Amino acid sequence: MKLVLLAFSLFATATAFAPLAQPQRAVSTLEAVNRRSALGDIAFVAAAAVAAPSIASADGAVSSATKTKAKVVYGSRIAALKSAVDSGDFVAVAQEKNAFILFNSGVYPTAKDKAAKSAAVEGTNAIFAAVKSKDAAALKSAYSAYIDANGVTDLPAVDSSTGQGYSSDYSYLAKTKAAAIYVR
Repeated sequence: MKLVLLAFSLFATATAFAPLAQPQRAVSTLEAVNRRSALGDIAFVAAAAVAAPSIASADGAVSSATKTKAKVVYGSRIAALKSAVDSGDFVAVAQEKNAFILFNSGVYPTAKDKAAKSAAVEGTNAIFAAVKSKDAAALKSAYSAYIDANGVTDLPAVDSSTGQGYSSDYSYLAKTKAAAIYVR
């Protein structure tokens, strides 16, 4: 944003002091800068400053589809940790730390979801505190509380002989166990 504003102000300054293509008679400094052109340059810079922040304040295209994608993609990775949690495999849980982070930020991306996101982050912190202390019982309870509180479910396995799970390689179900394309 600052870069855009700087570029606009440099452009306005350069155009204000650029020499004209046609030679003119010599004028004094008082005649060279009149009130109308100075106010026009100031208005141009002010309009650029007002318009620039609106360009940079995109929300990342948050929609119900992007929330669902995050819940499916990262939720399935979290749900797949059930056997590792039950067996006390702390390394496997630690390797999927990014799944928890991306789940929390993808499923709860807006300011309206701030309370739910902070609760999910607290659950994530409880899971990784148990991993750090190598406490299997605390890991199981924190993991089950996180799963229940956030509605994390695993993807169903889809067989291509009984149904179709996705229709293109751009689907978020591609390369998962729910990915099956029925071919005659």
